[in-house]
Amino acid sequence: MPETIEELVKQAIAAAQEAGVLPEFVVEDAGVERPADTSHGEWTSTVALRSARLARMAPPKIAAAIVEYLPASDEIEKVEIAGPGFINFYLNTAAHNEIFAEARAEGPDFGRSDIGHGEKVQVEFISANPTGPLHVGHGRWAAIGDSLCNVLDFAGYDVQREYYINDHGSQMDVFGESVAQRYLQLVEVMEKFVLDAQGAVDYLIQDRENYIEDEDDSHPETHPYMDAFNEALGGNSYGGDYIIKIAKHFYEVDGDKWVDVDESVRAPEFRERAYQRQLAAIKETCDSVRCHFDNWKSERAFYVEDENGESPISRTFKMMEDKGLLYRTDDGALWLRTTDFGDDKDRVVVKSNGEYTYFASDVAYTWDKLTEYDYEINILGADHHGYIKRVQAAAAALGFPGKYEVLLGQFVNLLRNGEPVRMSKRRGTMVSFDELIEEAGPDATRYTLISRSSNQTIDFDIEAVRRQDSSNPVYYVQYAHARICSILRRAAGVTYEEAEKMGMEAVAQKAIGEDPNLSLLTNPAEAELARTMSKFTDLIAGCARDRAPFRITHYVQELASNFHRFYNECQILPSENNPVDPELTRARLAVCDAVRINLEVALKLIGVSAPHKMYRNEEPQEA
Repeated sequence: MPETIEELVKQAIAAAQEAGVLPEFVVEDAGVERPADTSHGEWTSTVALRSARLARMAPPKIAAAIVEYLPASDEIEKVEIAGPGFINFYLNTAAHNEIFAEARAEGPDFGRSDIGHGEKVQVEFISANPTGPLHVGHGRWAAIGDSLCNVLDFAGYDVQREYYINDHGSQMDVFGESVAQRYLQLVEVMEKFVLDAQGAVDYLIQDRENYIEDEDDSHPETHPYMDAFNEALGGNSYGGDYIIKIAKHFYEVDGDKWVDVDESVRAPEFRERAYQRQLAAIKETCDSVRCHFDNWKSERAFYVEDENGESPISRTFKMMEDKGLLYRTDDGALWLRTTDFGDDKDRVVVKSNGEYTYFASDVAYTWDKLTEYDYEINILGADHHGYIKRVQAAAAALGFPGKYEVLLGQFVNLLRNGEPVRMSKRRGTMVSFDELIEEAGPDATRYTLISRSSNQTIDFDIEAVRRQDSSNPVYYVQYAHARICSILRRAAGVTYEEAEKMGMEAVAQKAIGEDPNLSLLTNPAEAELARTMSKFTDLIAGCARDRAPFRITHYVQELASNFHRFYNECQILPSENNPVDPELTRARLAVCDAVRINLEVALKLIGVSAPHKMYRNEEPQEA
């Protein structure tokens, strides 16, 4: 419709200019948009205000000329001039309701657009160190990143999802050593107390849990195994339960074979195997919330040398040195001239001892990404704020100014019935993302984590998102979808099991038949549903443009609310006490089916399921 109105306005201007009512000027954009107040019509054009300077006429006079020469249209009921020169368009009932037919015709592609024009965009998100389980903050990056990728893809971008594995550096050594020390303790506890492996795990976990730190970080009690663990690693260790459980896996596979092996042999084995196991656990967590990556990029790969003794990182720095982007200081350190590209200071990329800095990997990684993709989006926690300018400067130095974008995500306050849930990653007692998913479920978890802008903190109340009533947004929206499926099943005369075999499209077709008469839909609740659904394509395009997938949760709540109003105000299926004209029933069933499709498409974009039947207390509940 906006394209239709755009063309009508341009034709009217051309006709008015030919008649001499308007002077010659070129209109590139008629400014067709939705008015904030729906009483001002479905669409408005600001072309008269935009053209006032070119035409050297008052906007109301330009608007009057356009309306006078506007071609007739079967879809437009009336046109009015308002305010300083707005041209408001009111659609007739048939045109207004056409959105229902459009949704049913397009099905899973309803709302799809091509604003991205195939631009290649890589989105990197989560990228947590493979030294421990994902925490709730990582879960938010998973929800935001995956949803954004879905939206970008739906809006016509060529999207790649990437997880950057930080598997290079001293933290990996500490991780492997932590597992090795726990393995040695596990074997010792088994022998000392005559326990099996699980019994020894329970003993060590209890020992860790009892290792209480007071406000001054002192240790009022002595717990021998935790003390010994910290002492062996100089206090630099990973101390959570998961370390003990990984150590148990080593014992189950190899027994006590590593107890008397020299540390120089044991250390790399524990490092590599523990790393692979933890990486597999991270992938499993992502899969559990429908977050899938196209590529898992290893940081180590940048340091692997070829037959000529060159690595991707050395080649990157050779290129930068040739371009004069690097310089050395008296101590031999190598610096990148990031201040030439907007950074507040230059950055060290090679230390005076010849070691690459962490930032050096980032530079090589940025070069690797931007030579393959048109644009890079990186989602980071708010604590990485100081990191942005330096990497953007590095991207500009590499020849890609403005091609590197960072979305900062604020953190998650985890609550239970309004009370904060204590978390401490240092003590190993944090609530992991896995635990949150297990308690709240993948749908409620993803929906809640995506429900606000990434730059806003989220209060995630576990008990609130588990409620099965209208106070819980995800339940409320899913219930609307399930209710529609129930209505269509009843209209088609099929059971839930039959419907699942047929598919809801076939069920809807059986219930509605061919060519329902949508002009019969004149109730204000029907009009409001049409108005809401007609915003969807523009909404998704805006979500892609502004990197704001959270708006979809607001949209589906509005759509569900409007549907429930429609359901309460408009008799859909005939009853003994309230017969309905069969043609009106078919039209209203078409409305139901269109809303079902819209809800399913929108929920899929944010990784949330659209159930055909709701469950309460493990029992199926007909909506």
